[in-house]
Amino acid sequence: MYQERFDKESIIGDIMSHYRDLQISLVLVILTIISVYYNIEKIRTVLGLLFILFFPGYSLIAALFPRKEDIDGIERLALSFGLSIAVVPLIGLGLNYTPWGIRLNPILISISLFTILCLTAAFLRRVRLPEDERFFVEMPETEIFSGSRIDKILSALLIISIIAALVTLVYVIVTPKVGEKFTEFYILGLEGKAADYPTEYKIGESKEVIMGVVNHEYEEVEYTFKLKLQGNILYEESFILNHEEKLEKKIEIKPDTTGENMKLQFLLFKNGEQYRDLHLWINVTE
Repeated sequence: MYQERFDKESIIGDIMSHYRDLQISLVLVILTIISVYYNIEKIRTVLGLLFILFFPGYSLIAALFPRKEDIDGIERLALSFGLSIAVVPLIGLGLNYTPWGIRLNPILISISLFTILCLTAAFLRRVRLPEDERFFVEMPETEIFSGSRIDKILSALLIISIIAALVTLVYVIVTPKVGEKFTEFYILGLEGKAADYPTEYKIGESKEVIMGVVNHEYEEVEYTFKLKLQGNILYEESFILNHEEKLEKKIEIKPDTTGENMKLQFLLFKNGEQYRDLHLWINVTE
């Protein structure tokens, strides 16, 4: 009984040793995802560099060259960096032509999927090879790296990482991510374009522009809009917008003084403080 158990553990240890590099790569990819979503800065920086510059190329090399005689260790290491530098920009180029664009989440998901698919392909290709032909990373022969012990540690880490990744995924889905807080403020011509603004007036004549405000502040905000000509207020209005609420309305411009190259200001105040200052230079004649 003891001998049978020993033989079984020995066989499992031998099998696991041929895929240890794939397991470690998978664990580190999952840890990278977790460190990015939880903003663990130091871990994210280190793993992020490996995630971009090493893992994609290494997983691809492992899938392309499953035999230990295919290429030597130095070539495998060098090609891992080289192919990563080639693959990652291609993934970014592909994302550029999708609705998701080149942003953190799409890049993280795309590179992770590419790496995991390559690791899976590498595992499947190694399984089909005779044991003595499979590539594997040799570990130092010490008690710490003894087969059964390291396999148990790696298995525990893998299970913990997968559970943590699933918890993170659920958290990211159910918790809306707060982006940059800002307010859009713009002035348009009557055609709805940032062009053809009225700049020539006669005294007493009125013309119109479109004023727009969009709240991206993740909270309710009180705004005040002021229209000034040479420092004199021509129009003023206050309003409240909720998050993602938009206001567009026509503003009548009726100069009350003549002059050339006069500064017409469109001022937006947010919660009582000046936030934006847009202006046109206009001429007013009699």
